[in-house]
Amino acid sequence: MFVRTTADRLPQPNTLSEFGLTSAFNRIVGLSEFTYRKDTEIFGEKEPAVYVYQVKHGAVRSYKLLSDGRRQIAAFHLVGDIFGLENGDEHRFTAEAVVETVARLVKRESLELAARAPVISRNLLSMTTRNLEHAENHMLLLGRKTAVEKVAAFLLEMDCRAGADKMSLPMSRLDIADYLGLTLETVSRVLSSLRKAGVLTFLDHYQREIVLNDRRRLADFDPQGSVQP
Repeated sequence: MFVRTTADRLPQPNTLSEFGLTSAFNRIVGLSEFTYRKDTEIFGEKEPAVYVYQVKHGAVRSYKLLSDGRRQIAAFHLVGDIFGLENGDEHRFTAEAVVETVARLVKRESLELAARAPVISRNLLSMTTRNLEHAENHMLLLGRKTAVEKVAAFLLEMDCRAGADKMSLPMSRLDIADYLGLTLETVSRVLSSLRKAGVLTFLDHYQREIVLNDRRRLADFDPQGSVQP
């Protein structure tokens, strides 16, 4: 699995709590950390699902290549997110590092053994439910009529996940386009129009550091979304 990756392995035993799972008996498992360079494949579609992953630093994209060669990004995994948790024996998507990324790995069989404890079982069920909820929300996002609605929904999602006054987007505009089912040019045009309307401000030359000046106004572009007071 790791032959194609450039990674520095730092093996260290740790507890399940370090992997985002709580346990009354604080089970010890073998966690490893790998560093993946930008655009490096972490695992490929249809490869054996031997490990489950957590983003420690950086960001990961999960995607499929369509029959016509287009790429459809299904999810972005940010710091703390767990990915690669499958209900079958193979990975359904390809996962790549968006930027240089450090990921924790734990063997799937270790989680299956730990899941015999009710609290861990509930944790894993909660993770699976959140992944399903995200997939449903993404399906709704792709079904929205206008490009502005899609970009607004994406920005609100990233803002919610950032939990800060400003968001730092690790992904490129091409990544955003492939996540929203739009063209690169359309994403750039919508972001520029939102900036000109005063809804957001770019803080850096690459336009990845963003401050949302008016979340409620942005939410108005997303009929199915919501905004925190």
